[in-house]
Amino acid sequence: MNARADPNPTNPGPGDVFIQGQPCTIAWDADSTGLWRNMTIELMTGDNFNMVDLTTVGTVDGTDPTKNTFSYTCPQVSPHSPIYFYQFTSSGSTGKTWTGRFTITDTPTNIVPPTESTQPDGSNIPWGTGSLIVGGSSILPQSTLSAISTALVGPPVSSTPSSSPASISASGSGAGSSSTPSVVVVTATATPSTASGQGTNGAMAMVSVSNLLWQTALALGVSAVGFTVMF
Repeated sequence: MNARADPNPTNPGPGDVFIQGQPCTIAWDADSTGLWRNMTIELMTGDNFNMVDLTTVGTVDGTDPTKNTFSYTCPQVSPHSPIYFYQFTSSGSTGKTWTGRFTITDTPTNIVPPTESTQPDGSNIPWGTGSLIVGGSSILPQSTLSAISTALVGPPVSSTPSSSPASISASGSGAGSSSTPSVVVVTATATPSTASGQGTNGAMAMVSVSNLLWQTALALGVSAVGFTVMF
């Protein structure tokens, strides 16, 4: 890779292997221009022309020759292949510099070759595109699961309303009728937003129930009169 001189990365490079969960070490020759006091180190993947930033691993002073190494815990990645590298940038410079490609894996023997053998420009530099494995177990946080559940099925609906439903059943049949008696069930459920609304809805429910009972009684009376006239 075409690396710039300020600063000059010296480690890691091709052939280096790091184990997930163990220290990943980085080293460089310090910048002598004074422009890299705020140097950001990023874990990268991809080819030389379409680099993918996986994560920022640290920010250091790139001008201090006595502190020209950095170590952090290697992340979990996929695939376990020599397709990872670091990019150095600084807010005080427009330049960028890179390490060589190295491997991050779970065991030293579990290494797969890069998926690509040449760069987009034809250079014989193998590469591939990796990704971070966040969380390791691939289990989503409970808050995320709740959000997904709400989005799919909507908010939970309570089976018990805030105000008790009014249920009235009335049954009856014509005298001497052999048919199954009809049953009238009236259910009024009030879910007011205020106390005053509860009184209004309750009164309306009672009025509706009273009217229905009166109509039912009248119908039964008429049926009884008809039965008497016939016999």
